[in-house]
Amino acid sequence: MPLKDRWQYPTALLDTTMDQLRTLLAVHEAGTALGAARLLGREQSSVQKQLDTLNRNFGALCGEPLVVKRGRSQNVLFTATGESLAGLARGTLEDWLEGLHDSRRRLGSRLCVGSTRYTLGFLLNAVELVTGEFDRRGVELKVEHVRTRDLLERLDAKQLDLVCGSVLTTAGHDSRLDGFEVMEWRRSGLSLVTNLDAEELPGPSVPVSELPRLPLAVSADGLIPGFLRGWFGARYRQELRIAAEIDTVQYGLELLSSGVLRGCVLVTEGIGDAVADGRIRAGAGLRTLELTDGVGPELEVLIGVFVRAGERTAQDAGHPLNVLWDALAGENARWRGVMRKKRPGR
Repeated sequence: MPLKDRWQYPTALLDTTMDQLRTLLAVHEAGTALGAARLLGREQSSVQKQLDTLNRNFGALCGEPLVVKRGRSQNVLFTATGESLAGLARGTLEDWLEGLHDSRRRLGSRLCVGSTRYTLGFLLNAVELVTGEFDRRGVELKVEHVRTRDLLERLDAKQLDLVCGSVLTTAGHDSRLDGFEVMEWRRSGLSLVTNLDAEELPGPSVPVSELPRLPLAVSADGLIPGFLRGWFGARYRQELRIAAEIDTVQYGLELLSSGVLRGCVLVTEGIGDAVADGRIRAGAGLRTLELTDGVGPELEVLIGVFVRAGERTAQDAGHPLNVLWDALAGENARWRGVMRKKRPGR
């Protein structure tokens, strides 16, 4: 394309606003102008006006409208052109938003961090230490809940800048972590929390090979199924006695404490220790047993802080990402000191 032609664009295209693109996407998702108006919190007439403008402009440019009205109470029909341009609109808005976030991240004016449930306390303690400085500097700090299964994916996709949480890994080198910098807090296996008495299930440890005979409360996703797949294969549900399906460890502990379920819940060693120490109220009256792994690959839970590789070193020490990282390192050192005093032999 000749240089002078690069700046020649159809007027109807140049008159299209990002707000109109957002409206098109809302109609695409909701199916009607009324549904889009509810999503956007505006009047239906405003949405319909923008939709009519897009239909008219792109109908002239492309030879067919983007959407076609159908009968009353029916969703509009997106034409092939409409589907194609809705995809372009989504990509355009996402690219711009990512560009804005990248700029704010580079300049240190915005930081988006995540935490799994059981590492939230560590994160909030560190956040409390930096909040005053961030407020003075005008840094926007956003904290989000993140599930273990999504931790690395959301970090890699730049939806988050830093995450406190845990991942399932193997002992030694794990190539999945090559793209990340990790502040390692703890590596551990699993523990077994139970309301079965010592005659039914002697302690202080249980081998993994004994799990098939025990009634278990098991979650559908997260770290625990990853361990079970590693030990028993993809058909682990057929190998084990699944007595209850749980969404969270908290719910599993409550099932055991209430006596509704007589059995066991698999948890990380950190949660098992917290139950044994009485730091988790839902685990009152329950026993924690060590789970010894001798079945398959050596699997571990890696708990710590994760950032994308190279991002911290690309910034100076005063960048908000490094300030928060240092606060978390201090929190980690403080916690290790507390645990050493509580358990000098461990």
